[in-house]
This record gives sequence, C-alpha cells and structure tokens, in this order.
Amino acid sequence: MKLPITIHQARLGSMEFKVIRPARPLEHAVLIDHDRHLDAYLDQDAARRIGGLWTLAASSPRSLVHLPIRANRAPFRELPEDGTRQLDLVLLHHSLQFAPSRWKELRGRLGPGRPRTVTLPDTDPVDEAAIDHEARHYRENRDLFHQHLHAETLFMTGSAKAFRETTRHFLNVARNGPGYVPVHPSYPHFCTELHSKDGILGDAREIHIEYCDQWDS
Repeated sequence: MKLPITIHQARLGSMEFKVIRPARPLEHAVLIDHDRHLDAYLDQDAARRIGGLWTLAASSPRSLVHLPIRANRAPFRELPEDGTRQLDLVLLHHSLQFAPSRWKELRGRLGPGRPRTVTLPDTDPVDEAAIDHEARHYRENRDLFHQHLHAETLFMTGSAKAFRETTRHFLNVARNGPGYVPVHPSYPHFCTELHSKDGILGDAREIHIEYCDQWDS
C-alpha cells in the first residue's frame, strides 16, 4: 500500500513535535462520541487508509498521527439519535507523553506540511494466529489503549504492539465490507469492534467500526 501523507512540525516552548496527516482528506469517515462507546463509520478507501495510518502509528513513536475528520458529512443512513458530536482522531505512542490539553495550541501552529509517500504492506502486519490473546488479560499486560478527549479530538494512546495487533480491524472492513453489503440487503451491516473483552482497552471506551457504502454528497 502506498500511503500519501504530509509531515508537519511545530514547536511548543522548548519542545518540537512532528504531526503526520493523510495527504488526501478522509472524506467518508466519521467518529461519533457516545456516552459509553464510540462509533466509526467508514467506506472502503477510508478503512484501508486508516489501517495504514494505524500501522504508521506503530512504527512512528515520536510522532502524532492526526486524522482531521470531525467536519465530515455523515453516511447516508439514520444514525443513533444520541450521536451528537463528531470527533477528530489522534494516534500516539505512550512514550511520547504528549499532554492532550496542549493539542489545540499545537494544531493551530501546523502549516501545510511536507508531502511524502510511505509504502506499507497490503496484508495485516500481525498474523491473527500469532496473537497471544490469553496474555492480554494478564495483570502485567501494558499493551493497552488509553483515551483522552480534548478540543473535539479523541486521543488513542498505546504501544507499538497495541497498534500493530489492532490494524486488522480496519483492513478487515476494507477487504470484506464491500462484498458483504450487496449480498445481504435485509441486513447490510458489516462491522468489527475494539471490544472491552479483547484485553486491549485500558482506560478506554469500546469503538464500533462499521462499513458504509452510501454517503451524503
């Protein structure tokens, strides 16, 4: 997969931060905040590119990966009534120790960025059979996602392993959603989930990820 991105750098005090964004807008992607969980609605292109950005977050521990999607139009379907707030998404490694409270200031200092194309594998970065699901539930497990919400942005903070092992959710939607929906007209619902029982969420809510092929123009 060739993934066009832009790289931005901005300084806050004595610290300089690098922010990675998709070069093209993720037009058909929304993230909706609910009280107890989050819903992501994606078309094939968005799911595939977010999978690439998820992989990039695993290999870029000194960068923030920013998906500016909060102003996107919603899918052409009825959404839950309590979904009143759409969010941007930032992916970051826990070792960066970036304070979300400083995000609005950093975001305001970002320029147009430098274009670059990165090459990522088209396949899942981790074989599902190789994941030790039992170990995820050990008390010692630190490969967990934690979330913070600030400035209309959801921060997903995790380890490289956590990002690598969950990329498959987005690639699964991109690979199988388009073929599933047309042959299931009575229930055209293809989805996956970052679930609390999977042993990957620490201080974090579940994220329901659904394929959508029809969007408002």
